[in-house]
Amino acid sequence: MLSKSFGLDEIDKEIVEILQNNPKTTHIMIAKKVNRSQPTVGIRIKKLEESGVLQYQAGLNLKNFNLYYAKVDIHTKNPISLIRTINECPHMIHALKLSGLNNFEIIISSPKLEDLDKIINFHFRNDSEINHVSMEIVLDIINEFLLPIYIKKSKCKCTA
Repeated sequence: MLSKSFGLDEIDKEIVEILQNNPKTTHIMIAKKVNRSQPTVGIRIKKLEESGVLQYQAGLNLKNFNLYYAKVDIHTKNPISLIRTINECPHMIHALKLSGLNNFEIIISSPKLEDLDKIINFHFRNDSEINHVSMEIVLDIINEFLLPIYIKKSKCKCTA
């Protein structure tokens, strides 16, 4: 169904899957796997990149770290302030702005399980602009979970 939305045929889908599994796969290797010429594969990849359907992102695979993660759902009256907090705290590794009951979902991480609650208390539970906060501990990451992690963010006072 998604392939129709993106205008992908079977060959495009195969190319995308190959590159998702290994972005370093050469055009020659892809051409052999999809039974097409290398120039044809190159043209298809260029078309996918130019349309914005295929993009590359370096990041860290969160499945490979000994960290604890939590999903935090928040409803705030001040989204701009919350976005600033998300961008400043190194424990907040991913966020989505939503419609509905909660207007943000944030993934936080910490090497210590008890610090997850400290982070939530420091940033959210004592903030009068936030109407609702709920936290769920992530028990397992099922698929690869690759995210850019901004490791040069300054240390935050929330776990001090």
